[in-house]
Amino acid sequence: MMSTHPLDQALALAHSDLRAGLFTGATSADYWNMVGPFGGTTAAVMLQAVLKHPDLLGAPVALTVNYAAALEAGPFELLAVPVRTNRSTQHWTIQMSQADAEGRPQVVSTGTAVTALRRDTWGASDLSMPEVPPPIEVERLSIGPGKVAWLDRYEMRPISGTIPTRWDGSGDHSETRMWLRDAPARPLDFAALAALCDCFYPRVWLRRAKPVPIGTVSITTYFHVDAAQLAEVGDGYLLGRATGQQFRNGYFDQAAQLWSEAGALLATSNQIVYFKE
Repeated sequence: MMSTHPLDQALALAHSDLRAGLFTGATSADYWNMVGPFGGTTAAVMLQAVLKHPDLLGAPVALTVNYAAALEAGPFELLAVPVRTNRSTQHWTIQMSQADAEGRPQVVSTGTAVTALRRDTWGASDLSMPEVPPPIEVERLSIGPGKVAWLDRYEMRPISGTIPTRWDGSGDHSETRMWLRDAPARPLDFAALAALCDCFYPRVWLRRAKPVPIGTVSITTYFHVDAAQLAEVGDGYLLGRATGQQFRNGYFDQAAQLWSEAGALLATSNQIVYFKE
């Protein structure tokens, strides 16, 4: 039976009988942003095409999504192709297309992914979870009238680096720390984790305290967990940290990390973002 959770509805794909890895889907009003879908949902849907492919080997290790054009409201098509399968790794290309006004298919996003069979080995983390108050002690973010729809689909509890209240150019750093999870709460999986990595507002807004127009060009996410470890997280909160690293010539990069409440590093991501003066 199909889940009624908004994210599962957004991730719903129909597999074509014509070709393995060819899927159809549709945008979700629940995850709409200012001029199109929330980019994290687009990344999650593209990963979902890999996860639903009949020839899938293993679980996600890396995902890159390139936003080539605006995705309009309505149906789209996805093609996920395993271009190389080795003994324990599999390499993928992903393409999302949508018909234009004349009905001609146009590419709107491209991507690559790596999946793998993970094996028990030595492990360590050199990126410890920051010391922060527990989620219950942090007030939930509330956005006033005129907000975009996708913000209602996440419970965000900012600890530091919340969105500026004064747009006066006085920003002096780009780091945000916050607890977050799906709303309503939902057991974590790889697609949801991919979307959560993109839940941070643009770092240039915080660094400058100026709401300049922006658009993500490309985002890469690395997954550091397997399905069993995701199951341990359940529908609990994740601690997210995001920071900008370089702002120059109309582009900036934005790094993010997500930990479980138990302190396990689940995913890291980097994206390059266009901003307009």
